[in-house]
Amino acid sequence: VTINFREYEDNEIWIRVAWGTPDTKPNQYKTSYVVYHSQTPYVFISASTLRSNLPLLCQALIFASNYHDIREMELRSHCLNSLKDIVFKRYSQLTKLSFCFFLFSSQLLSPASDLRIIQENRSEKERKQRLNQEVFGDGPLPKLEFAQYKLETMFKSDPKMSVSDEKEPFRCLVKFSSPHLLESLRSLAPAGMADAPLSPLLTCIPQKARNYFKIRDKKSISTGSFISP
Repeated sequence: VTINFREYEDNEIWIRVAWGTPDTKPNQYKTSYVVYHSQTPYVFISASTLRSNLPLLCQALIFASNYHDIREMELRSHCLNSLKDIVFKRYSQLTKLSFCFFLFSSQLLSPASDLRIIQENRSEKERKQRLNQEVFGDGPLPKLEFAQYKLETMFKSDPKMSVSDEKEPFRCLVKFSSPHLLESLRSLAPAGMADAPLSPLLTCIPQKARNYFKIRDKKSISTGSFISP
C-alpha cells in the first residue's frame, strides 16, 4: 500500500491510497481518495474504492482518528462540495420573505374573459411559489445526481384477492436521476408538472443528508421496525 497525504485549508486532509497485493506493487492508476476534516466526525471516501478494501480502509481511519466506530451514510454524489454543503449545513434552505412580481400582458382582455378565473390562476401560482420557496428556498442548492427509494411493504388489496395472503413483502425500486436533482425537483411545481408542496420523501433529502431510502410498513415499537425516512 502506498499512502500520500496533503493538507488544505479548513483542516481538510486529502489521503491518496494505492492498493497492491503481496505479489504485486501498488497500482498507482487505481487509487482510493479520502477527504477528512479533522474538526468533524465526517470522512468522504471515493466510490472507486474496492468493496474488498473498504473494511481495511475504515479500520485504519478509526485507528488514526481515535473514534470507536464508523458507519456509512446513505448519501452519494459526484460533487464533493455539494456533499460537504449538505453534511455541514453550509447552504440556507429557508430564506427571508420575498415578494413575487408578475408581468402583466398588454393585450386587452376579451369581454368573454372571466376575471374570477384569472384571479384564481394567479392565486394558485402564488401559492405554489410560496410553498416551493418554503421547502427549497431561492438560493443555490447542493448538486446531487440521483435519489433512490427501495420499497418493502406488504401488498394491500381487496381481501378477496389471493395476492393479499402472501407473506412476502412487495418490493419495488424507484430511482430519480438528473444532472441536478434538487434543482429539478424545485422546478416541478412552478412548471405545473407537480402540485406543491412535494412529497416529504423528496424534499427531506438535504435535511436528512441522504439520497438512499428504504420504505417499510410501520409496525409497533416493540417489533423494532420503522419507516425510513
